[in-house]
Amino acid sequence: MLSEPMTLYKLMILYLLGQVNYPLTEDRISDFFLSREYTTYFTLKQALSELLESKLIHIHQVRNSTRYDISPEGEQTFQFFGKKISPEILADMDNFLRENRIRIRNEVGVTADYWKNGNQDYRIRCEINEGRSSLLTLEFSSPDEHQAELMRNRWKECSQDIYVYILKKLLGGN
Repeated sequence: MLSEPMTLYKLMILYLLGQVNYPLTEDRISDFFLSREYTTYFTLKQALSELLESKLIHIHQVRNSTRYDISPEGEQTFQFFGKKISPEILADMDNFLRENRIRIRNEVGVTADYWKNGNQDYRIRCEINEGRSSLLTLEFSSPDEHQAELMRNRWKECSQDIYVYILKKLLGGN
């Protein structure tokens, strides 16, 4: 076990990010650390910030969702120091990932965002991802923000039907 708690928290974050093939939301990382009372929110934020500064993780901002993934340097760092995490903590993290696998995948698998374009309209980007690969990316224009927000909000519930429809059309089906 490590004597320095901050180092342990950083290694735990690297482990969590290294065990999934897609970015984890800040909410999911916080959920693990706070629900199991490993540390406080502010200490967790400090650990994330230090990992970002040292380029061991990457950050992705989408609207009000912050996502993190491990960098190649972070993977190397974990491979070198990861053995210092106790088997009990590793088992706890594995259980968390297993119990929350579907929720985590859904959070990052289907995304949508919009922004104001320079032409006084709005661009909406809707995506379906599998791991770190994009299965489908659609971009639309909208003349007003209300429509853009409506399209972004409905994407999660409609994405599967739209994906299946496009595949059927492209493959010559009805």
